[in-house]
This record gives sequence, C-alpha cells and structure tokens, in this order.
Amino acid sequence: MLSRRHLLIAGAASAAAASPGIAAAQTAAWPTKPIRWIVNFPPAGAADIMSRALAEYFGTKLGQPIVVENKPGAGGMLGADIVAKARGDTHIVMISSAASHGIGPVLYKDVPYDPLADFTHIHLVGTFPSVLAVNGTSPIGSVQELIEMARAKPGEVTYGSGGNGTMNHLVGQLLALAAKAQLTHIPYRGSAPAMNDLMGGQITALMESLPTASGYFASKRMKPLAVSEDRRAPTLPDVPTFREAGFPEVVATNWFGFSAPAGLPPEIVKRWETEIAAALQSAQIKERFDKLGIRPGTLDAAGYTALIRAELPRWREVIKAGNIRAD
Repeated sequence: MLSRRHLLIAGAASAAAASPGIAAAQTAAWPTKPIRWIVNFPPAGAADIMSRALAEYFGTKLGQPIVVENKPGAGGMLGADIVAKARGDTHIVMISSAASHGIGPVLYKDVPYDPLADFTHIHLVGTFPSVLAVNGTSPIGSVQELIEMARAKPGEVTYGSGGNGTMNHLVGQLLALAAKAQLTHIPYRGSAPAMNDLMGGQITALMESLPTASGYFASKRMKPLAVSEDRRAPTLPDVPTFREAGFPEVVATNWFGFSAPAGLPPEIVKRWETEIAAALQSAQIKERFDKLGIRPGTLDAAGYTALIRAELPRWREVIKAGNIRAD
C-alpha cells in the first residue's frame, strides 16, 4: 500500500506532467481579456498613428478589445519601462522605436530597463525618414540657406523636435555636426506643440517624422527642406535627401516595431508575428501607411531583434563622436 508521502509525490509528479498541457491550453485560449497597447509617445505622433491604425485593424480579429494608452515621457522610455516591468503579462504590448530602444539606452544614464533582455521583440512595423521643415511662409528655401543663417547668427537659429532623445533630436544634431554650425535644439512634449510653434513663428525650423508632418506639407503650412534617409520619400519626390543637399553624413531611419515583455510564450510570439505580418500586407494598412510615407516593415522576430542589437552600438558611437548629451 502506498503511504501518504508516496501519494503526495505521485500527485505532484502527475501535476508537473500535466502542466505543459495546461499551459498550452491557456495559450491556445489567448487572449482572455482586453489587450493593453502602450504608446510611449503623445497623441498625433508617428508611434500613435501606427498604433491606432493597427489596433483598429485587429479590433475584430483577436476576439478581445485593444485599449491604446499613451504613456509619453523621457524620449519614449517611460512607456517602455511599463512594458519591461510587466514580465509574465501576456496581454500588454507596445510600439518600440529607435528612440526608446536604440538611442535612449545609450544616451541617458540610469535607464531602468535593458532594451534587449527585458523585451520580446516580435516584428518591425515600419520605417520612414525625419524631415527638416520650416514655416510655410519662411524665406528659407533649402538646407544650405538655413545653415548659412546659422553660421551668420550663432545660437539664434533654433530647431524643435518632439522631445530629448528622439530620433528627430539626434538627426538635428547630426546636421549641426556635419555643417559645423550651431543649431539650438528646443525640445517639446510631443510633435503637436512643436509644429504649432513652428507655424506660429516661435522657432526657426523643425525636425519632424514624415508621417506626422505630411498633412501640413500638403496644406503648405510647413515647407520640407530635406529627408534623412538615403533615398527620397515617395510622398515627397521633389524634396532632396540630406546627402543630395550636401550633407552625406546625415543619414538615419526612424524605425518602429512591435514588442512585448520578456518571456512571452513562443506560441503567442508566433501568433503575434503572423498577425502583424498579415496586417502589414493588408490593403487597409498599406493604403494608410502609403499616404503617410511609412514603409511597412518586413523583419520578423529574429530580424527585428538583430536590428535593435546593431543599432545600439551605432548610436553609441554617434553620440560619443558628437559629444551629445541629454538635456
């Protein structure tokens, strides 16, 4: 006859053997509650635009509502930290970016998370250039004219961005370094107030993400001078790259991807990977992205993780070479 001790051991072994099946069943039933989608930048910015487009697409496909939450601050790191600290939560995701996972971790001290170890990176969502713009009525008609003004009036030429540590901030600094001119950076809490001040004449220029600024270019309220990628933007075919404008060192791409906390079960990673890839190929998302100048991402989980791993040392070198510091 088995003793009570033997029965307890046998029961524990049986439960352990069954646990993979239980876990698999729980994963198969996922999602079981609303999904929190963290946008680590303010409304109306590129991350917000992409997040809401994708959340709308997934609205009826996952069987649970998606709740988009804007958690801006610290160059995108505040929202990223919320996701990093949610390890084990299979119902929280975010749009990661060059700011929060490529630049911020090497620009700022005491970053509260590891951009690789604390996340499950699932898919590259989209890429697009930064655009240098001036007020639609500004007499400045080219990058060279802006730089000549900056050289003639050191410290007086200002450029805004949606925040310290963002790609747009760094692209502006790359331009200043390449041109050997002083461009005074004015950080804002998001794109909307920065664009408002440009159109109101409070700043000379603005470095902004193409998707965010597209509508203002169409209405002529803002005038684009150059784009940061090494090829022209399809939606701005007449606008040169910085390379074409005489500044070959100024080449950078805004990249945004889809990420979750570390330790996400492989089955859920694969589900998201498949769903995101299908969304990016759908007519609904492609049409929306095309209008904004966003190129849909094609990198899967492995490829997107490799991109982040390569970007970290790249921006570390740029920041060190330019002696760039967080304000």
